[in-house]
Amino acid sequence: MTTAENQLRREVIRTARALQSTGLTHGTSGNVSVRYNNGMLITPSGIPYEDLEMKKIVFMDLEGGYFGDFLPSSEWRMHMDIYRNYKDAEAVVHCHSARATALSTHNKGIPAFHYMVAVAGGDQIKCADYATFGTKALSKAMIDALEDRTACLLAHHGQIAFGPSLHKALGLAGEVEALADQYLSALVLGEPAPLCPAEMKEILRKFKSYGKQLDTLDGDDAGAFEMPQRRD
Repeated sequence: MTTAENQLRREVIRTARALQSTGLTHGTSGNVSVRYNNGMLITPSGIPYEDLEMKKIVFMDLEGGYFGDFLPSSEWRMHMDIYRNYKDAEAVVHCHSARATALSTHNKGIPAFHYMVAVAGGDQIKCADYATFGTKALSKAMIDALEDRTACLLAHHGQIAFGPSLHKALGLAGEVEALADQYLSALVLGEPAPLCPAEMKEILRKFKSYGKQLDTLDGDDAGAFEMPQRRD
């Protein structure tokens, strides 16, 4: 294994263990992958996160073939199809976080009750139709729910998120869980009023430049925010 591959394997293990330490999953549920060398490195099937070693992380190509002595996660197809459909996807995190899973058991996504739903790239976070875990049908339902977004819920199952790095994908999964928690709390008083489509369109425009610094902003991005005045 090359130094770069070893580093990615370590990051996959670190991210998988973070799912447990942050409460985003329990036991051996959930799985993590990162794009690598025209394929992906993915957590193995059924091995507790505390027992993971670099040699147990499975390399798969994007045609569904795996290499080595360990079986890949049973959810490998969802990861593979994200990499095949989204060229900017570099890492995928799937977990059974409590609040997102609770919503998914009602086949319910997260509407525009709060502007932060835009963190996943759309005006809502959809819930994919139910299908048996590990199947083509589930992967297709997931792709349909994602559309141009980077996260969705999976009915009666959990959530999945992807991003430009393992750190970002894990962070997004945490954001989805936090939004699910807030939405469930809001539902105690009834269905919250959603933000209007025009406002969500503006929020999505502003999110394109959220977190960028001056040297990375172009003219349109800078216009998305009221900029503070620099004092010399």
